Formats: sequence, structure tokens, C-alpha cells
Amino acid sequence: MDDSLPKPARYALTVEYDGSQFNGWQVQAGVSTVQETLEAALSRVANHPVRVTGAGRTDTGVHATGQVAHFESSSPRSLRSWLKGANTLLPQGASILSVSPIGPNFHARFSATGRAYRYVIFNRPVAPTFLRSRVTWEYRPLDVSRMRAAAAFLVGRHDFNAYRAVACQSENSIRELRCLRVGASGQWIWVDAEAESFLQHMVRNIVGVLLAVGAGEKEPAWAGEVLNSRDRASGGVTAPPDGLYFAGASYPAPYELPTMPECRFW
Repeated sequence: MDDSLPKPARYALTVEYDGSQFNGWQVQAGVSTVQETLEAALSRVANHPVRVTGAGRTDTGVHATGQVAHFESSSPRSLRSWLKGANTLLPQGASILSVSPIGPNFHARFSATGRAYRYVIFNRPVAPTFLRSRVTWEYRPLDVSRMRAAAAFLVGRHDFNAYRAVACQSENSIRELRCLRVGASGQWIWVDAEAESFLQHMVRNIVGVLLAVGAGEKEPAWAGEVLNSRDRASGGVTAPPDGLYFAGASYPAPYELPTMPECRFW
């Protein structure tokens, strides 16, 4: 090893993106993904190949307002150069909100102690014109109080096997859902979910159940019955990806990341 070469520095990113423009986060051959797009832009700024690791691997169509990622580079670039240079090269569907130096042991995925998602529902009889791929439209009137009652059955540490995708590869389906709140304002309804980690499609399957309850198809207690069944077949329809946003990740005290203002358009 050549000791004269500068040691690579590690940087943390905060990223937002429109998931309808990408085939998910993770690099896949032949399609555009968020990870691949970020790596291409940062590699040009660094003038060497850059690998980006994210806190959450979002699916196709899922957005982010506070995705956290990290990368390493030995290139002597200022934080302003990383931020401005990469954003100049990124397509309109993605933006880097912040670049911060971070300790060498920081890992965007494995150092995270919590993750937060927000699911946004536009509730009116007529479909939205300008927000089709950015919210989930529900034409049936939804009873928010019933949705909140159903959500209460899911908070805590449980086996969420009935709320994960059939193809989910996680060996363990036990998760602690720290928070599941349903908010509303006018025609807007949103569901906030927080946990250390989530199973594949877990939030979308939870929202699918809450929608059925809110529309009066099922009683609030059904959310708990689905949970206790541990059988995905007993659950409701998986809610579309359009309304789901990766809102942020939390980390222990040694890792201080910039606090981003809440991004909302409703």
C-alpha cells in the first residue's frame, strides 16, 4: 500500500427523490435507479468511481424526502463542490440536500437506530391532476377515527409476518413499531410509521389494512386479527407505492447529521 496516497474521507448525504422517476434505490442492470444515478454524479465530481450506501432500499415508485447515504473519496473537494457539483449532474427527479463529513465507522444502513416513513393519501371523489404519481388517491370517504383505532392494534413489538411481502427475504419478521400515527387536514390524510427497521412492503400493507378500515369495509379490530394470523393471505391489498415517502433515519449521538426542515406539499 502506498502511504503517500491520501486516505479516503467518508461523507454522509441527505437525499430527496421522486420515486416515479426510478426503478427503486438499489443498482439493477439495464434500468435507472437512485443509487446508480447518485454514484454516477459523485464519481464525476470525484474523478474516480464512488460507491453509495443508503439507509433504506426503497422500491420502484417510492419517494424520499430524507434518505441518508454515505460514500468515501480521497479527492480534495470542498463540501460546496460535492453538493453543487453533484446536483448539477443529477436529473430533475433527485437532489442532494446536504453533504457532511462523518466518522470512518459511520454506516448509513447499519448505524441507523430508526427509520421513518410517511404515507400520503389524497381523499376526494375526483382523481388529482397534478399529483398522480406522488400521492395515493382514494375516492371512498375515509373515517380517520376508525383508521386511528386500527393503528393502535399494531404499535409495539410483534411478529409482522402477515404485513410483509410474500417474497420478503428477511429471516426474522419480528419488528417493534414505535409509532403509527394517522393525521388529517382537509382532503389530505397521512400515516407516519417509525421503527428501527421495516420488512419489505410492511408500511404499504399496513396502509392497505387502514384504508379498508377507514372505508368501512372492515372493523378496526381486523388490523389486530391480521397481525395475529401471521398469514399474509389474511391481509388486505398492498397500498400503491405512489404515496410512500422515506422520511428519514436516526443515528446515535456520535453521528450528527444536519436537520432538514420537514418537506411537505399538503
